[in-house]
Amino acid sequence: MTTARNQQICLEATPYYHCVSRCVRRTFLCGYDEQSQKSYEHRRGWIEDRIKQLSAIYCVDICAYAVMSNHYHLVLHINKEQAQSLSKINVIERWTSLHATPVLIQRYLNQELKTQAEFDSTHQIIEQWRERLYDLSWFMRELNFDIAIKANQEDKCKGHFWESRYKSQALLDEKALIAAMAYVDLNPVRSGIAQTPETSQHTSVKTRIDELKTDQPITPSWLHPFIGEQSSHNLSGIPLRLIDYLQLVDWTGREFRQGKYSISDIQPPLLERINLTSKEWLKVCTQLERKRSLFVGTKQSLIHAIPQFQRSRISGYRLN
Repeated sequence: MTTARNQQICLEATPYYHCVSRCVRRTFLCGYDEQSQKSYEHRRGWIEDRIKQLSAIYCVDICAYAVMSNHYHLVLHINKEQAQSLSKINVIERWTSLHATPVLIQRYLNQELKTQAEFDSTHQIIEQWRERLYDLSWFMRELNFDIAIKANQEDKCKGHFWESRYKSQALLDEKALIAAMAYVDLNPVRSGIAQTPETSQHTSVKTRIDELKTDQPITPSWLHPFIGEQSSHNLSGIPLRLIDYLQLVDWTGREFRQGKYSISDIQPPLLERINLTSKEWLKVCTQLERKRSLFVGTKQSLIHAIPQFQRSRISGYRLN
């Protein structure tokens, strides 16, 4: 039995979520189909381009992503504060860049409204759009619908392209966030289609590393930035240093490929800062989906989330 979205998504508990969408048909999303001997690799670009487009419209920040052969991963930050700070004109511009503009909104923009009822109706429409701009389900719907339409047209068929619902996991604390991001960024390495993070095509970690190689490295505008310790910044972003994260991803990837669960001599500073053992870290970064958990976090975070998600108990993936 599926769980209602209002018991999976709670921004008061956490704005961070790990989402996965998988193909329902045998045909690959982006890989090479041995049976038909046809390549669908170009579809990886579809996903990446659509993510970039939607991140500029929705108040949803992309922390990590990986586009695989028959599924994709996203780690998202729902930026409710940004949505609430948008002016009415900003909301209209964002929403209508993807959707048709109703006549009433056109009249509002042209200052042609005359009655209070018209103003009230306009306000209701704009506020509904504002809520959708930080709605995770709307974001995923827009992403999957566009790709499904293109794939069906290319395959000359009809029907479902994705599984009925995307899967989501609430990331309840910093440990869960970083574990999910590393899990996502290392998907190509773990699957054997890439040797290192920097050669993992269509992933956020490669995008960040490529940017570091430029003359003036900056975080791509469509990726959520690393800002270091949250207490020393008033910026919105991931409360870690990018260099620590990259070292951690590299260390985790090497340890997993060699099958070693011992701690290497040179530990990434992040391991010490978040007080996570190497064995537990590797367990999370390789088995995050296998547990089929809707929630990921420490024992304290899981207990704290019970009333926020309106549940009597929460059975999640617990980080020690």
